[in-house]
Amino acid sequence: MKYIETLREGERVGEIYLCKHKQTAVTKNGKPYESLILQDKTGTLDAKIWDPNSQGIDDFEALDYIDVVGDVTSFQGALQLNVKRVRRAQQGDYDPSDYLPVSGRDIPAMWKELTGFIDGMTNPYYKQLTENFFLKDQEFARRFCFHSAAKNVHHGFVGGLLEHTLSVVKLCDYLAGTYEILNRELLLTAAMFHDIGKLEELSPFPQNDYTDDGQLLGHIMIGVEMVSLGIREIQGFPPKMASELKHCILAHHGELEYGSPKKPALAEAVALSFADNVDAKLETMKEAFGSASQGSTEWIGYNRLFESNIRRSSN
Repeated sequence: MKYIETLREGERVGEIYLCKHKQTAVTKNGKPYESLILQDKTGTLDAKIWDPNSQGIDDFEALDYIDVVGDVTSFQGALQLNVKRVRRAQQGDYDPSDYLPVSGRDIPAMWKELTGFIDGMTNPYYKQLTENFFLKDQEFARRFCFHSAAKNVHHGFVGGLLEHTLSVVKLCDYLAGTYEILNRELLLTAAMFHDIGKLEELSPFPQNDYTDDGQLLGHIMIGVEMVSLGIREIQGFPPKMASELKHCILAHHGELEYGSPKKPALAEAVALSFADNVDAKLETMKEAFGSASQGSTEWIGYNRLFESNIRRSSN
């Protein structure tokens, strides 16, 4: 199988991919076309069917596995597939495990590193809360390790939620060791829990799309509800500590316009919002570089998260 990450401009492709997304659109001249997102375990690829009514274009839907023939081109610095022929693949023609994007890092090793931060906690309430979720609830652990951290912006792959959370926790650990005003265990606990609402906001793979609760509530509110339920199971959990922890989660996007119900009012909430933003933006840039044409430092094009044209730095 020729994986998406190995494709290069100018190649002719004839492979089976998962059709992650399909949308009918119209060109400026009023001609209909179909816009696709193809996926395998190495990433996603934008694809276009410019003449959907032509011979050789069979019927298929989003989340079908499709056998496509097309030419790899480049558009605004990113690779794109110009589809010439397509048919729905049959079971037995493909192995589903080839089509789930997976973290490039070792998932069990990341899980061990993340849960290792719990061992060093001395506050009995933070320690018990994190243990109840991350060490004692095996179903939670399984879901957390498998889930993505986003639909398509950053860490949108199996193990993405774990990878992102670990990075944020490590950044927060560094900040706590540098700035003495920070309560390290509050900050680390908030970092571990800050995105758990994504377990309910996004459906599991292969869909990895917003659920009804994801659309109506969002992962921040869902996550605070999950943590609140966990706190209620711990006898004597101090109300002020509970409020501080929940505030950090509520404020971890930093600004109201970015989806946080509250702006940071605690130093730990400020630190968490910066750590979350750093990891999200650097991963987004990494993924943008990975999907762009290889071997050059030319400008990749406009990225909406950075509100700027971006490119690789020179060697």
